[in-house]
Amino acid sequence: MKKVLYSSLATCMLLFSSCEKEYLEVQPTDAVSEQIVFTTTANAWAALNGIHRAMFMQYSNQDQAGHGSVMINMDMLGEDLVMTAAGNGWFNAAYQWQTHRNATAGTVYFTYRLYYKLIANANMIIANIDKVDGPAADKAAIKGQALAYRAWAHHQLVQIFAERYDASKGTNNQLGVPVMTSNTIEGQPRATVQDVYAQIVKDIDEAITLLPEGRNAKSHFNIQVAKGIKARVALTMQDWATAAKFANEARTGISLMSRADYMAGFNNVTNREWMWGSDQIADQTTYFYSFFAYMSPNFSSTNIRTNPKAINSQLYAKIADTDVRKQMWDPTPTAVKDADGKTTGFDVNGYIIPSNFSARPYMNRKFLADGGASSIGDVPYMRAAEMYLIEAEALARQAKYVDAALVLTTLVQSRDAAYVPVELTGQELIEEILVQRRIELWGEGFRFLDLKRTNSPLNRNGANHSATLTNNLFDMPAGDKQWQWLIPQDELNANKNPGMVQNPL
Repeated sequence: MKKVLYSSLATCMLLFSSCEKEYLEVQPTDAVSEQIVFTTTANAWAALNGIHRAMFMQYSNQDQAGHGSVMINMDMLGEDLVMTAAGNGWFNAAYQWQTHRNATAGTVYFTYRLYYKLIANANMIIANIDKVDGPAADKAAIKGQALAYRAWAHHQLVQIFAERYDASKGTNNQLGVPVMTSNTIEGQPRATVQDVYAQIVKDIDEAITLLPEGRNAKSHFNIQVAKGIKARVALTMQDWATAAKFANEARTGISLMSRADYMAGFNNVTNREWMWGSDQIADQTTYFYSFFAYMSPNFSSTNIRTNPKAINSQLYAKIADTDVRKQMWDPTPTAVKDADGKTTGFDVNGYIIPSNFSARPYMNRKFLADGGASSIGDVPYMRAAEMYLIEAEALARQAKYVDAALVLTTLVQSRDAAYVPVELTGQELIEEILVQRRIELWGEGFRFLDLKRTNSPLNRNGANHSATLTNNLFDMPAGDKQWQWLIPQDELNANKNPGMVQNPL
């Protein structure tokens, strides 16, 4: 019997493996049963570690490497990430706004599946952790992390598959996504956006009460990361006071990275500014499905060699020459020649790529893979810089312009010592903050969601986007139905609840 995507995932505990076949299986042979896992806190920790691992493992295709691949899709749908060639085809249809509007697309199925997989496993932890043997402090930390995952995953889903939250509406009765707080094989309806956010807020608030400051690794949640999620959610809900408060609390005590660290390749979770990220070890090989297999300039894959990812030329022009972030891209990579005049490579702002790689204008060197033959690298999920930007934006939207400018200045001066505090107010200050957000978080999976939450149009005009590569998709009006991803057809086929319906086609 076919089961709806989120309920079939509930049968798969992540203690040891990826559970590739869970869609039709009730008890996968590579899983460990709920009864065995939830006997001790040691076993529960192992199950929780499985959820962390699920954040960057491969699912069905090589463009499905957990949350990192969703991050790429979120930026492919924006205007700041530029495809420089067709390459070998990966993410081309996403860039053209075709993939997410195809209910049978593997990417649509994968994205929906990923976050409900995390939710299903978090639900099993939440339901069982209080009765296992072990220290109370461990139980609280494990439960807090599971609640944070459930909140965060629901937030990802509702942002992607539903209309945006609009505080001016009073009540957001538009269709959201199924809210799953227990695992069931019965088809569930799409809850309203209002109800989805109510559950998200409830879960993250409880997580904050349970999580400690310490943790085993940055792939895990602590109270500061949970407060960072709370700040993100509040920003999306236009709850400016809450967003500013929790962003400030989340970043307190965390130092911004040095200029040298900024140039180091954005691939190491030990960076002092990173709050949450994947923590990959060398024997967890990622091959061609890694985030870095598509976003780095140096992994020797067909996609990277032929299609290095670039920045929007108009955005690049807004970066001051004294800003270290300008060195993340090169508008004119130059050939490196040997004594005989033979080209041996290309210099991309001090980073040399081999001569068999394509050197494209405005290509990035922000994300560096472990090496040409290795796509290994840690992926940033949350950094302190984001918290500064949330705090600054939320303060500005409350007309607290002086405070907002001070927070923004602290961040930008860490990147550009010559940055002069802006004497802006009102919408001009908000626009300055949003531009800094675009520069700072380029490639980290925020642009589509930022455009959607601010009800802004897509505008790729006048920059270095190719009409051929975009399939002439340069504009998308704010509020258009295409800002909603379609619900996977497999879900609609299996879920016969009358409240499970497709988004407007």
